[in-house]
Amino acid sequence: MAFFVAVAALACTMNASLPLITDPFFYLVAVPAVLLLGVSKSGFGAGFGSLAVPMMAMAVSVGEAAAILMPLLFVMDVLGMAAFRKDFDPVLLRRILPFGIAGIGLGALMFRLVPAPVVSATVGALTLLFLAQRLRPAKATDAPPPHWLGRILAMASGFTSFVAHAGGPPINAYFIGLKLAPLRFTATMSFFFFALNLCKWLPYGYLGLLDLRNMSTALVLLPLAPVGVWLGVRLARRVSPQLFYRLVYVGMLLTGLKLLWDGLA
Repeated sequence: MAFFVAVAALACTMNASLPLITDPFFYLVAVPAVLLLGVSKSGFGAGFGSLAVPMMAMAVSVGEAAAILMPLLFVMDVLGMAAFRKDFDPVLLRRILPFGIAGIGLGALMFRLVPAPVVSATVGALTLLFLAQRLRPAKATDAPPPHWLGRILAMASGFTSFVAHAGGPPINAYFIGLKLAPLRFTATMSFFFFALNLCKWLPYGYLGLLDLRNMSTALVLLPLAPVGVWLGVRLARRVSPQLFYRLVYVGMLLTGLKLLWDGLA
């Protein structure tokens, strides 16, 4: 609570010179949302980060929430890559990244055409379906998911990442099927989303989302970015593979339910 009060006070102080959000309720939801996003960027509790935009959207529009998180995502991605730079899978990254970037382009083209609730409901329903499929009893003959499915899910991840920073569930579903070690899972995800988030800047600017008010608000929240990543990295390096994947499943379940609820409500 003391930390929340400090952030709100900083916002009020900066408001004297910069236009930014000063509504206390916004910071009440934004502070835990940013910390949750930072922790998920480290791989610990992967999937929970997709809740950040829906949480912040309780106080601002989805577009504003997504824009405010852009500078924070950049810092988190850089910190995540630095922490896991020796652990990522370059072959897997080369295979899925072009399709993720194509999904970003598709999201930019359809941003004004597809209502946010439709995207939320679709991503939520697909997330729950993927999770149900992964939780069925395993068979000895189960094979890793095919490359073509990974490319489709990477494109879906790029699309939902652009629209609502909710790219985690589709690509999580693919990575889970590959049964990657936790560090390789986390590291490859970090590099994948760094590239996707970097591709968002130009279309977000073209769409008018990166205005001074949103960027000033992001500046207030920026100190939270390394705190969340640091917490997550410390936990990710100590967690067992079994617990890691259980947390991924829980994150996907909560994210799917939340996004589906937002879309239907």
